[in-house]
Parts: sequence; C-alpha cells; structure tokens
Amino acid sequence: MKLVSVIVPTYNIEKYIGETIKSVLAQTYTNFELLIIDDESPDSSVEIARNFNDPRIKIISQKNRGLAGARNTGIRHAQGDYIALLDGDDLWLEEKLAKHIEHLENNPNVGVSFSRSEFIDGEGNSLGIFQMPKLQDITPGHLLCRNPIGNGSAPVIRREVFDAICFQDDLHGQMEDWYFDEHFRQSEDIECWFRIAAQTDWQIAGIPEALTLYRVNGEGLSANVMKQFDSWEQMISKHRSSFPELLAEWENSARAYQLRYLARRAVRLKDGKMAVKLTHQALKTHWQIVLSEPNRTILTLIAAYMLYVFPLTFYRQCENLALQITGMSHKFRILRDRFFFHCSKMEWMMIRG
Repeated sequence: MKLVSVIVPTYNIEKYIGETIKSVLAQTYTNFELLIIDDESPDSSVEIARNFNDPRIKIISQKNRGLAGARNTGIRHAQGDYIALLDGDDLWLEEKLAKHIEHLENNPNVGVSFSRSEFIDGEGNSLGIFQMPKLQDITPGHLLCRNPIGNGSAPVIRREVFDAICFQDDLHGQMEDWYFDEHFRQSEDIECWFRIAAQTDWQIAGIPEALTLYRVNGEGLSANVMKQFDSWEQMISKHRSSFPELLAEWENSARAYQLRYLARRAVRLKDGKMAVKLTHQALKTHWQIVLSEPNRTILTLIAAYMLYVFPLTFYRQCENLALQITGMSHKFRILRDRFFFHCSKMEWMMIRG
C-alpha cells in the first residue's frame, strides 16, 4: 500500500478539528500520515489534536502564513506518494482515501483525483444538496471559469504533480519551495489547479461519489465576497503574460462566471442587494452565459431578485422547496453517474485483463 500524506491546516477551528481528525482515522485505507499544520492558532485546536493517541499523527507548528502557507509546509514535510488535502472544519466519508487511490492507480494519466461533496451545516447536519462539478475532460479554460474540484477538501494528488509546479519564493526571509502561492489569501485553490492544468500534462478527473462533507459556514463570508473577486482578478493578472492566448480566449467569459458564482454566494448569505448587483455585472460582462448555462444563470437571477424584493420569510419558504427539488435531482445524478462510472471501470479492467 502506498503512503498517503493527509494535510490538515489548523487555525481557529477548535469546534470542528476533533471530528475532522476522527474522520481521517476512520479511513478504510490505513497507510497514511496525518500532518496537522498549526498555523499559530490562537485557540485550543492544537491541544485537541494532541489528545489523539495515534502514531500516524504529526503536529507541525509555524508562524501564521494563511491557508496556502500551511499547505506548503505540509507538502514540504510530506513523505507520501499521494497528498490529500483536508480543511480543518470539513469531514471525509470512511472510503474517501480508498476510492481515490483506486482511481489514481487505475488511471496513470490522472494526477488529481477529486470527488463530489455534500454540503453540511455548522452542526454537521446534511443540507441535502451537493457540489456537482464537471468530472472529466477538464481544461485550463474550465479552471478559469469555475472550480470543478469544488473545495480544498476534495482532491487527492500525486506527489509528482506538486513537484511539477513547484517554484521558489523568499516571502518569509528565506528561499522556500512553494506549491500554493502564498501571496494569495483567497482563490489559492483555483490558482494552483489552474497551474496544474496549464503547465503540466497531468489530467484532473473526478469520481461521482460525494465522499467529502463540505461545511457551509456563514461566519465572515459576507465581507469576503468582494475580496474573493479581487483575489481572482489578481490571479488573472499574474497569468496574463504567461498564457496570453488562453487568457485572451477565456478571460471575459471567466469573469462573468466568477461574478455569477459570487452572486450565488451572496444569495446564500441572504444579501439580495449584492446578489442582484453581481448578477447584473455578470450579464453585462458576458451575456452569453445565459446561452451556455441557461438554467444556472436564470435561477441565480430569479433567486437574487426574490431575495431583494420579497420578505425574507417568504423567500426562505421558496428556498426550502427549491433545495428539496435540487437535492433529489443531485442524488439521482450521483446514482446514475456512479453506475456509468463503475461500468466504464469494469470495461477497462476487462480490456487490461
């Protein structure tokens, strides 16, 4: 069994870190090391981690560097053939690692294997809906427009992939290997995935199961919506000179997709005014998203205006009904995609055999 290095950045998450660690220790794939990166957390997160008596757990402390810096430290210390990322407030289902290792072992051209994710609330209760990203044939253009991996707790990545995109910087007073760009305090995920897609030949591919439980926290998100857009613009500026043809083709439409995504976040935060503003900006930037993804674009516009115009109590009733319908649709798609995924896997095994 190949070794997997699980990297969990830890900062101010004492409410969740215990359950996160338990979800790793419960994995059916047992050959892993669990690297807890203490990013100078001011609460009891690290003390909670130290209460677990398991030789696979290693705690590494550092001065605060943010999420990208914590992940870089983890990758530099990692001994595994595969590196799995898990945010300290999210959870994994027990077969998470096993299914990703199988996916990567059976697909030697895949460098990043990710899963779908189920949304949970702050108490760990399912919200009944899922992240349903594109799973195959992911290009750099797709990475600019949206984040098919979904979140930072979904992927398991070959070590060679990080080696291929490694670069050096001396932001902290000494030259170090970087994999995630620590100049980004937001959008660090998508910036990294974009470099993998644009700079390497490794494929990024997903499996249909929802193996990650992604926690939706409203804390601090409202103030960060526009900061996230600024960070996305920073990413575009960084890569415009390196990939001029790619950016010329995709930048405008990608900006519209990003604005629409942020509008959906504003809807989730119940900020109708911001949701309407962002949706209008998206359509003004690249109105063709109505043609390329009519359902998602029109539903975003309807939700934004309903939230803006109607009383919140009425909106919540409509939202609950919509979430129930969406959840049923997601579950059906997951079952359907799992069937075809396993059929294609069996066909591939027969051909190889």
